Amino acid sequence: MRMIRVETVCQITFMPRLFPVNCYFIEEEDGLTLIDAALPYSAKAILQAMRRLGKPITRIVLTHAHNDHVGALDALKQALPDAAVHISARDARLLQGDFTLAADEPRTPVRGGFPKALKTRPDVLLQEGDRIGSLVALTAPGHTPGSMAFLDTRNGALIAGDAFQTQGGIAVTGQLRPWFPFPAMATWSKGKALESARKLRAYQPTLLAAGHGDMLDDPGPAIDRAIAEAERALAHSALVRE
Repeated sequence: MRMIRVETVCQITFMPRLFPVNCYFIEEEDGLTLIDAALPYSAKAILQAMRRLGKPITRIVLTHAHNDHVGALDALKQALPDAAVHISARDARLLQGDFTLAADEPRTPVRGGFPKALKTRPDVLLQEGDRIGSLVALTAPGHTPGSMAFLDTRNGALIAGDAFQTQGGIAVTGQLRPWFPFPAMATWSKGKALESARKLRAYQPTLLAAGHGDMLDDPGPAIDRAIAEAERALAHSALVRE
């Protein structure tokens, strides 16, 4: 496990060299908000990190429902029964094994691995604009139908889940990076992902904290390049289909 702290954001990375999986602490006056629950074996290390920071975890917030973002949720909830679990109303359905698509959603199958025996049920179903401490919730569909990102209103740090990756090179989710192809392979809708990337860029984040890879300071230019590449790739795909 590796810990890196930038202002109010503390990144915890499991398997940093092989298959980096990140979760994040956001420090508040009253405690810590944990964003994502990493891998099934991660609970002990997350709790140790909490004790090192000297504040309790008061909230658990999930960017989306894939296994590598909810893996330790049951163990954490057992250890922290008073920590309210937050996830988008849309991805809460995926946690329950409901993979049906809404009438207005792209008709591509939902991809990636999801928990099959998760006991924890969310306490709060998030919508666009909801506040969680200093964070504002932003819908960011694409990787999954109900993916969300979270912006720290104090400093502009963006915790983006898998809307972007930085491992293997920055990319909008769905755009393949050969050195780390897994987010692309698990992405539901490349078109929705591009729309979400543009939306998140408009908030002018000062820090990009993704689910896989290092944090990026002053990420605007890098995000712009990633968006431009995704636009070219989707335009090319559309021409090929014609």
